[in-house]
Amino acid sequence: MSSTTTKSAYLAGVRDGAPFVAVAGPFAALFGVLATEAGLSVFEVMSFSLVVIAGAAQFTALQLMQDEAPTIIVLMSALAVNLRVAMYSAALTPYLGGAPLWQRIFAAYLLVDQSYALSHAKFEAAPELSVPQRMAYYFGTCTLVMIVWFASSYAGAALGTTLPPDVPLDFALPIAFLSMVAPMLRTMPHVIAAFVAVVVSLLAVNVPYSMGLMLAGAAGMIAGAQTELWLKRRAV
Repeated sequence: MSSTTTKSAYLAGVRDGAPFVAVAGPFAALFGVLATEAGLSVFEVMSFSLVVIAGAAQFTALQLMQDEAPTIIVLMSALAVNLRVAMYSAALTPYLGGAPLWQRIFAAYLLVDQSYALSHAKFEAAPELSVPQRMAYYFGTCTLVMIVWFASSYAGAALGTTLPPDVPLDFALPIAFLSMVAPMLRTMPHVIAAFVAVVVSLLAVNVPYSMGLMLAGAAGMIAGAQTELWLKRRAV
């Protein structure tokens, strides 16, 4: 495999990941603003973003800390929100498991919704890609998003409460997740899992400490798995 081929795969990843900058930037800036409003310093905000790199978990933990929830609840809730990353890792292992250890460690650090969604779709559509090409594409999808994420986190933290209250930064989270999830609802189990998770999350909206998210996630996974088993039994 030539270096040009690997470079092309990397550039393709950068190109495919570019549209997500439009949501990663406002999302990260919003976190920076809210975190400083909650009393965190710029250093603490940046440490939070650098160590965790998980917007939904960061917002969950921040909200619970503001509500003075017990530390164990904060950790459990953030972990529950991030459990999807373990599933992402398992789904990408058949494609990237043959890469050198240092690359896999770095890839695990950068594993977010966007890099997973783009990479998994690409690897399924192009099974002929070699492991180095897949890894190059994966890192390409992360490049712009991570640069913008860290820069916008800093900008939001530095600006803090100086931003006008009517700046609509909060649109980023739902748009980001919809743009990633919608194209992946390609089978009945996917649709059933999403539907059940949405219904349960709405019913459990008043559960303390956002524990309804864990209930909804578990219910969605169970419903999707049972639907897949039912379809397999019907096919026999």
